[in-house]
Amino acid sequence: MFNAELLSDRLARASLQRRRNAESERQERIFKDKVRTIGVDKEALDKQIKEKKKQEEAAKEEQNACDADMLHNSKLACLLHSRQVKEKRAIEKAIVNHRHQYQQPQSQREYDLNDPDRCRKTQPGDAQMMPPGLVGEDPDSKSRRQRQREQLREWLIQQQSERAAEKHQLELEEQRDNQSRVEMDNKILQLQSIEMERRKAAAIATKEYNLAKIEEKQQTQLVGVDDKSSLDTVGVPGLCPSSDKRAPPESLQEIAQFQKYQMEEKRRMDSEKKKEEEQYDRIRVDSARTALLIERQQARLNKQLRRNLDNTNATLAHTHKQQKPDIERGCIDDNFFSKFNTCSR
Repeated sequence: MFNAELLSDRLARASLQRRRNAESERQERIFKDKVRTIGVDKEALDKQIKEKKKQEEAAKEEQNACDADMLHNSKLACLLHSRQVKEKRAIEKAIVNHRHQYQQPQSQREYDLNDPDRCRKTQPGDAQMMPPGLVGEDPDSKSRRQRQREQLREWLIQQQSERAAEKHQLELEEQRDNQSRVEMDNKILQLQSIEMERRKAAAIATKEYNLAKIEEKQQTQLVGVDDKSSLDTVGVPGLCPSSDKRAPPESLQEIAQFQKYQMEEKRRMDSEKKKEEEQYDRIRVDSARTALLIERQQARLNKQLRRNLDNTNATLAHTHKQQKPDIERGCIDDNFFSKFNTCSR
């Protein structure tokens, strides 16, 4: 058969050979006294130092780039701020110039009212026409105040009258409500008295009717007795009249037996129900006792399992302690020193 080699096997063999070569080179480098320095791989340390320096230089370059970007952005921000300040000053200056040129106080519509030199500009003829007193004083202020006081008094009087009318209206409504309530109560009492009289009349009529029926029954019984005595005296054969309408003795006996059967049946059902309830109570008590016993048994099993687990852990700890190296237990023999310089690791 042909020996077919897989790619995975070839790669695994190459990787194993590469690791073996690296291990042999490491052993030569470590076990060689001229290259080794107190058991330290100097080439690996130098390589680590170079990598660390490269990382520091890259970080420093990155920090310098960030600082340069920050300075550039700060300069741009200062330039934009100064430009905005200049533009704002220019706009304010243009506004002030526009006001000085096109918005003079003399060009305002109300300037004649606010002109500080109006008195000086007033002609002598116009000054004689001005009323005495201060400029802007109201000469009719007393009469105006009097009219305001009168108007306020009228408003107060009107408010008082409106409040009095509202209060009177509320009193009338409350009085009407009380009157309607009293009338309703009187009507209810009247209806109750009528109902009581009706019930009383009905009770009296029922009583009279019952008394009449009793008298009629007694008279019927007396008439039946008289008829029986007359028939007995006549002695008509074949006639046995009787006023007793009760059931015959056979039917009474059957009724008594049926009632006795019902009583026995009720006692039997009560006894069965009582037995069933006792059985349910017994089952409930037994189930509770069983659950308690199961719970106690489970607690005992858990306790036993915990004890066994503790013993097992103690045994394992003792075994693990015995399996520790001699150097950890404080016992060192010659075999310990013979293991040195057998591997580069």
